[in-house]
Parts: sequence; C-alpha cells; structure tokens
Amino acid sequence: MTSSLPQRAGRRCYSVLNPYHSAHYFSPDLGRELAAVGVEDARAAYFAVRAAPMGLVGPGAVTATFFNFRYELVAEHVPAVWETASPSVVLAARERAVDATLRRLLGEEPIASKEVAEAAELALRATEACARTARPLYAAHADLPVPERPHLALWHATTLLREHRGDGHLAVLLDAGLDPVEALVSHTATGKGMSPKWAVGTRGWTRDEWDAASARLRERGLLDAEGELTEAGVALREEIEAATDRLDLAPYEHLGAAGAGRLTELMTGLVRALLAAGAFPAGMTGKS
Repeated sequence: MTSSLPQRAGRRCYSVLNPYHSAHYFSPDLGRELAAVGVEDARAAYFAVRAAPMGLVGPGAVTATFFNFRYELVAEHVPAVWETASPSVVLAARERAVDATLRRLLGEEPIASKEVAEAAELALRATEACARTARPLYAAHADLPVPERPHLALWHATTLLREHRGDGHLAVLLDAGLDPVEALVSHTATGKGMSPKWAVGTRGWTRDEWDAASARLRERGLLDAEGELTEAGVALREEIEAATDRLDLAPYEHLGAAGAGRLTELMTGLVRALLAAGAFPAGMTGKS
C-alpha cells in the first residue's frame, strides 16, 4: 500500500499514543481500584483489565491474544478472577483507575486543557479507519462506549489504536517464525524491549526457557554468542516493524499528514509529562 504520509509517521504517532494508554498498568491507583473489588493480585489485575472487554474468557483466549505470557501463568488467574469480579465490574474499576492516574500524573489543569480535547478528537478520528477483522483485542475494546470526559475519551482512543497495532504485530511475529519467548529475546536485543529480568519476572517464563529461546535464535543466525542481534537479526526485526507499520497504516492515513503530525505533537507533550512524573518503573527496558 502506497502512503501519502511521511516515512514512519504512523509509527512515530503510535510511539507517543501507547504510553498514555499503558501508564495505568504501573499505577498504584489500578491496584487500589482492583483491590476494592476483590482482585488483590497484581498479575490477576493486569489480565483482568486487559481481557475484560472480551467477556468471561478463559486462559486460552488470554494467552492467544496477549501472546508473550506463559499459559501456565495465565491459567493461575484466569478464569478464577471472574469469580471475584465480573468483566463489567473490572471495566468500571479500570476507568476509575485511569482517571485517577492521569489526574495525579498530569494535574487538573492539563487534563482540562483544549489540547487534550483536541488530541481526543484527532485520536478518535483515527480509530474510524481501524478494522475489526482478525483483530480480537481491538475488536473487543471497540465495542466499549467512548467516555464523555476528553482525557478519558483520549485514553479510550489510544487503547483502540494500541490494540489495533498490537493485533497486527502478532500476525507479523507468527509470519516471521518467532514464538513468544523468541519474540521477547529478539526485541530485548534491539535495546528497545523489556529487559530480560523484567520479561522473565512478569511473563512467567523461566531463565532456562529464555536461554533456550536464545539458543534457537543463534541456530537461525539471528543472535550472536554475546546475545546481540546479527546483521540478519537486525534485518528481521526491522522488517517486523515495517510490516507492522503496513498493517497499521489506515488510522494515520485517515488523519492525513497534518492530522497525524498534530496528534504526535500533542501526545509528545503529554507523554513527556507522564515520564517526568515517574509513570513508568526504572529498569523496565534495556538489554540487562
């Protein structure tokens, strides 16, 4: 597909949309709101809030759509979490947590600004071009109502755009022949993914499974003996991102170059404020 956008404009826009969505995963407000409805385990809370739009799903559906979590870890919490709090209860708790998180990290004045309202309008317009077909997490979230308050409407739109790209990305990873652990290892080797310690600790894989995946990547000539990407590995990861860009082009084409650029500009300011406020834990990304 030929694009009228500047090169990688969609990826640049997505890169500043995603943190606005994902900040709540690391927020004490999420833990507090989920604990208030009986979900006290942090992993159970994560699986619940992200899977709740799909309804009373089991561990198979969650593992398939989340991709890089070990099935056994998911099965420890799903479907048991729904006996504690139904998907509708979880969704209401998540919205309260997102509201509290954004107000705490950004402040009341920025939340109420015309820039946030403009960003919400642009991001929601971008979602008009998203497609449900073969994108289960996006499709489930797209069935949810748009919140009335602009900062939450913006969060909803960034969630849709995040899951839309993510669903396409998983198809690309499968086409590249990467299993969940190999995808994590190779992404970490770029220096842009989760650190091995963080990935092993949060995704349920063992260090032996991580090392085995590294060995398979070395056998394919994608990773060297020091754990760095080879020339072929770099090329594969670049093609994975480029293919993901192609599958995720429609929302940003719908905005046009000016709209995508303006949304990127607005979201960059918001994300810088989130980062400055400590929205994300130290040591989450990197090669060590």
